[in-house]
Amino acid sequence: MSNKFSIHDAAFWLCLFFLVGVVFATLFAGNFYLIILGVFLISTYLLLIKKNNFAWLFLFVIVGVFYYQFFSYVQLKNINIPFDKEGEYIGVIEEVRAGTVQEAKLSLIDKNKGDISVRLSPYPEFDYGDLVKIRGRINRPADEYRNYFLSRGIFGQINFPEIELLEKNRGNFIKAGLFSFKEKIKDIFKASLSKEKAAFLAGITIGAREDFSKEFKEKMSLSGTTHLVALSGYNISVIALAIGLVFNSFFSGTVSFYLSVLFIALFVVMTGAEASVVRAAIMGAIALFAVQAERLFNPRNAVVIAAFIMSLFNPRVLVFDVGFQLSFAALLGIVYVAPTLNKIFGMRSGGFLSWKENAVTTTAAQMMALPILLSSFGVFSLASLLANILILEFIPITMGVGFVIAFMGLFSGFLAKIFGILANIFISYEFAIINIFSKFSIPLKIEGISFYFWIMYYLAILAVVLFFYNKDDEKRI
Repeated sequence: MSNKFSIHDAAFWLCLFFLVGVVFATLFAGNFYLIILGVFLISTYLLLIKKNNFAWLFLFVIVGVFYYQFFSYVQLKNINIPFDKEGEYIGVIEEVRAGTVQEAKLSLIDKNKGDISVRLSPYPEFDYGDLVKIRGRINRPADEYRNYFLSRGIFGQINFPEIELLEKNRGNFIKAGLFSFKEKIKDIFKASLSKEKAAFLAGITIGAREDFSKEFKEKMSLSGTTHLVALSGYNISVIALAIGLVFNSFFSGTVSFYLSVLFIALFVVMTGAEASVVRAAIMGAIALFAVQAERLFNPRNAVVIAAFIMSLFNPRVLVFDVGFQLSFAALLGIVYVAPTLNKIFGMRSGGFLSWKENAVTTTAAQMMALPILLSSFGVFSLASLLANILILEFIPITMGVGFVIAFMGLFSGFLAKIFGILANIFISYEFAIINIFSKFSIPLKIEGISFYFWIMYYLAILAVVLFFYNKDDEKRI
């Protein structure tokens, strides 16, 4: 390892070692001092014996370990929730997802402090910012789910309590306005398309999945196309490109940059700020900054910096948020594995309707996500590869038409329905593919595979990527 680092390499290793420290602290919490000692000895060896300045960056593993401990302390010290006791509690609804059951995140106020998960009947419906009083017993999350809930900032659960609405509009007015606008878009889609197709269009454009039927959710799962309605880098990139083109038509480059970043930030809040959306938004902002600063975009740095920023807000997502893991695994597949597959198979063009490009991209993403999918859900559909090849090229077009429908619907329901006819054509095709491959699903089920096997699996992929890696292809921001 060289003693000299460019600022780009230093930023990469600093962030990476910080993340390694966070992961170590998460997985080996009981060996806190042993981790610190081990890292310190390695750093001392590199610095004093090898005379390598890399040791200073390696010390950021310790920074990551301490940050996780500090975050956990701060997160838990002000929590005041009387668990396993019947009582009355007052709080403000921070998030709510409708469906057969309403899932709400309630922030307790007054004498109690902390966020809890509340399951409610579908009616009456509650909204973000509602001040409510609940009566019931708050339980601690089961041990196997505790860290997952903590990664979402949730400390307790209560199912179907008595609930009373005390006051409306107690939340942030900007956030409330964004959620209201989201509901307006959903209503426009519902007025322009059938219920299921409106739900699908809302899913791929604004990440709203509440109106999906159980049957359609199952079809998407069997066909391996659920990710289409879980907003990710693919969806965000389409949105960022479109909004960038619009702003560049009216404003200077600098103004367009700031407006684009602001728009993406507001969009993330409106869609619920899921891990995949936040990651994609951060990388999108970095890419926009690279364009604005006339620098080349380095995906390696962007990926690590995005993970670093997210871990600062909540380091638990690295290990306990499956959505976060799937998002980054798929992205790493697209950034590194896809170019390797192109070199191995000699892909020179995208093919008709970009089928070759979609095939390589989908395969690369699925290869990296496979261990997480099997470990978390126990099944993976091999048919998803072909299903995604046939669908992906049409998703940006469908999204574009969807945004036109939303815009037109703000002024004219008739014009929205006209464009709804066009959207119906594309969505009908996408539904046909989903239906076909849900019936011919080829499930891959692998049980009992050890953690170390998947480590070897990723190391094998890394070895192949490094073998074909070309340093000259790397771009910097």
